[in-house]
Amino acid sequence: MRTSFIAKNPSVLIFLLVLAVFTITVTILSEGFGIGVISTSFIKTLGKTLCLCLIAVAMDLIWGYTGILSLGHFAFFGLGGYMIGMWLMYERTRLIVTEALMQGQIPPTDTEIIDGIGNQIFGVVGSSEFPLVWAFADSLGIQLLLVVLVPGVLALVFGWLAFRSRVTGVYLSILTQAMTLALALYLFQNDSGLRGNNGLSGLQNLPGVEAPQSIVSMWFFLASALALALGYLLAAWIVSGKFGSVIRGIRDNETRVRFLGYSVESFKLAMFTLTACIAAIAGALYYPQAGIINPAELVPIASIYLAVWVAIGGRGRLYGAVIGAGFVSLISSWFTGGQAPDIPLGFYTIKWVDWWLVLLGLSFVTVTLFAPKGIGGLFDLFKKESNT
Repeated sequence: MRTSFIAKNPSVLIFLLVLAVFTITVTILSEGFGIGVISTSFIKTLGKTLCLCLIAVAMDLIWGYTGILSLGHFAFFGLGGYMIGMWLMYERTRLIVTEALMQGQIPPTDTEIIDGIGNQIFGVVGSSEFPLVWAFADSLGIQLLLVVLVPGVLALVFGWLAFRSRVTGVYLSILTQAMTLALALYLFQNDSGLRGNNGLSGLQNLPGVEAPQSIVSMWFFLASALALALGYLLAAWIVSGKFGSVIRGIRDNETRVRFLGYSVESFKLAMFTLTACIAAIAGALYYPQAGIINPAELVPIASIYLAVWVAIGGRGRLYGAVIGAGFVSLISSWFTGGQAPDIPLGFYTIKWVDWWLVLLGLSFVTVTLFAPKGIGGLFDLFKKESNT
């Protein structure tokens, strides 16, 4: 007798129910759609946290299930943000420039409008010409497609070159880190076409939408929750079938899987590309809520943080990745946002804004040494108790 996907994976249904209850509760308590208990700024924090949970699921797929420690997936996350950010910034600037030029006695020409937009966007880097990478910035449909295509193609090319050479282990991790660093250094340059160190700003304003930020933030929060639900469902479906068995086999004993006749490189490439696309979608939802993106978001340390989140939550279990990313993200916002009280010791005062990263590092080391299954491993204890 065939059993349904949900019956074989009850944790998926539990996760979706918890996410649904959380989403509905936040919506009721929000300023935009509810009674106003939760502020708009915190709604944005929660929305961004859901996006980080989504990229953590992607990281768990490539590291926890396939065994590839990628230190470059935050680069794909950032590229997704840049792709949607280009349209947001272009369209918002176009509306502002057009309205300003319409104040004149003579209606502006299309060339004048384009020149005005170029001056507004690229004046900060001493230019007014639109680079080639902005060729489709005026089309929302194409930019949404590029959110997936650009990171996907980069992951496909990089993965093909790396996996066909059978680079594995720490050497592959170093290569992914080098790719991320090279991309970040390129984007830091003013002639990269993406405003260099200034990045793209004002992304929280939806062009042509008159709704207040309390409403817009809820739209993005709900979209982030939906993306996480769909991403989690897709990831669970992948790892529960034959494909999932093969990638786990690659993680545990790559040589044996190759001897069994499977194309190990093809499976690795498929997972690397797929998870890059998932990370890009998460980034496309994250940065409009953050309001700004710059090359500093793509530096390798961000991908290292991502690996830490997954390790703390529990590598090799999707809900563990979500727990790790959500827990660390919210705790980080609390410590670095100045909400955590300082601890005076007389001779020294511990300020958590300065010591948060030290605490995060110690937590990672502690989990690695004493709880290798992470926070998610606690559920194993409950299962054992229920079975006894």
